[in-house]
Amino acid sequence: MQLRDSRTAIRAVPNLILLPFVAPIDASDMKVQDSEPSILGLGLVQRTVLAAGRAGYGQIFFLTRDHVAPQRTTAIPNWRKLINVLVPSQMASLIVAPAAILSETDWLERLAATRIEPASWAAIGDRIVVLPARAVVESLAVLDAEGGAYSMAAVQERLTRRFGSAGTVPAEIDPLVIATLKDVRVAERRLLRALVKKTDGFMARHVDRPISLQISRLLAPTAVTPNQITMISGVIGLCGAPFFLSASWSWQTVGALLFLFHSIVDGCDGELARLRFQESRYGGILDFWGDNIVHAVIFTCMAVGWTLASDAMWPLLLGAAATAGTLGSAGFIYWRQMRTKDGGDPLFTSVSTTPNDRLARLLDIASRRDFIYLVLILALLGKSNWILLLASLGTPMFFFFLVLLAVRERLKSRSTRSFA
Repeated sequence: MQLRDSRTAIRAVPNLILLPFVAPIDASDMKVQDSEPSILGLGLVQRTVLAAGRAGYGQIFFLTRDHVAPQRTTAIPNWRKLINVLVPSQMASLIVAPAAILSETDWLERLAATRIEPASWAAIGDRIVVLPARAVVESLAVLDAEGGAYSMAAVQERLTRRFGSAGTVPAEIDPLVIATLKDVRVAERRLLRALVKKTDGFMARHVDRPISLQISRLLAPTAVTPNQITMISGVIGLCGAPFFLSASWSWQTVGALLFLFHSIVDGCDGELARLRFQESRYGGILDFWGDNIVHAVIFTCMAVGWTLASDAMWPLLLGAAATAGTLGSAGFIYWRQMRTKDGGDPLFTSVSTTPNDRLARLLDIASRRDFIYLVLILALLGKSNWILLLASLGTPMFFFFLVLLAVRERLKSRSTRSFA
């Protein structure tokens, strides 16, 4: 029986119960009895608590006979106690999983939205059991009988005996259970792969991101914070700016390489924040304005360097245009798109409230930082001033089209309201 995914269904938020760690999982690799394996800086249960909270789950219980449970979970000594804790009038579906599950917000959200009627229960192999709200109390009574069920095998065996075969869950819901050190490596790759953004440009996806992900992988278990990475990235970019004061291709290349390294490291702050569930409004603002200030300072240094090399003042006008266009566009995007957002979601996802609009898509593409590779190529030729010329034309045009898009969206919104 294939169950449907209904994201739009309205229901009480599901609860989650974790079964205790078992050992030895693989004596040659590691033991996790009474311990919590760590994946990229977070213990498995800690990651489950944070991911389930992000996915909108209710309570998280930990089934344990000795009443010892990881932080931010509720210790439940047996299934009967859980029946007494849950409020019948607010009964919601219950997800049963081993504590060694790798929890990710995406599949937790999908699982919460999956309808399991008319089946009495559903399962994903030996990894997940889903109990609908109407069957929770009876199911818990079955699981509590005969001394209780403390493993996924025992849980599924008893539910099968009582209710028959389990319904299946949509195939895209595919959680991973950590059983060996090999699974730890698989989990790390899986979490890192999920950090690649759909909005990444070609060079960012194929060059920047593979490097930044490995840096983030090394930083994840450390005490380094995403905001510290943002500030380090900004310092690297600002250190690269003075090299563009020179007309020498070698100095310009050093500046371009530092600019590129700034861009790569700048990807680590968001990766680290998402890996640790440390996204914040302050961090998003710091990241957004840090990038734009670095760009503005680099354009300014290019203008001053061109002025010194040519003994003319007009390159400063190009620098002023590029800097004003950069900061003006950043301010306009912040005011329209980011000002009212909290820290729960990425602050900057698009230049527009209608990202599927053709003009909005073009502006989103133009806002990506693949142009930094052009800076490097021209620097190798000693022609960084060409970048300044392009920026002095491109950034004011970008600002103009941002305003045009905003006006068009406002007129469309008013027209829609007048017909409502």
